[in-house]
Amino acid sequence: MKPYSTSARPRPRQRSRWLVAILLGMALAPVHAHASIFHGETLDKVADVMTWVVLIVAPVVGIVVFLLVHILPEKVAEKRQHPQAGAIQCLCLLSLVFGGLLWPIAWLWAYSKPVLYKLAYGTDKVAHGHEDAAHPAPDQDKAEEVQQLRKRIAELETRLGTGKSAVEEGKA
Repeated sequence: MKPYSTSARPRPRQRSRWLVAILLGMALAPVHAHASIFHGETLDKVADVMTWVVLIVAPVVGIVVFLLVHILPEKVAEKRQHPQAGAIQCLCLLSLVFGGLLWPIAWLWAYSKPVLYKLAYGTDKVAHGHEDAAHPAPDQDKAEEVQQLRKRIAELETRLGTGKSAVEEGKA
């Protein structure tokens, strides 16, 4: 037989019952909760301001952000001098009508490289400028165009391997 212990330690089962009782008492005890830091007239004024923000400001900001995101492919195409920037702009506008479904296509198109355009026109970049930009004089345009054409003819003739180019023969 065990001698009687003088320490009054509760058994593990009794300890868990007391713990549950204390936690349950704390959970069910009334606690003062405040939903806001404001009271009275200040709370009414804050609620009024929040109402206007939610009803007016948030939709306007949402629409502006939606429009700005939808013109991103157009801006990318102009920056990268994409030859089909006009068509990409049209697709962006159509995407607004169709709720943004065409926008990923416009985004991919703006970042794509126009291979067939390069085959047809010899370049895959086109300068997109504004109409109000200063244009050079028409005579200067013609002179530059003639110079570029002569340079292009010389390149083509050297590819063919004819030796002396027709441009050099005309000068001689």
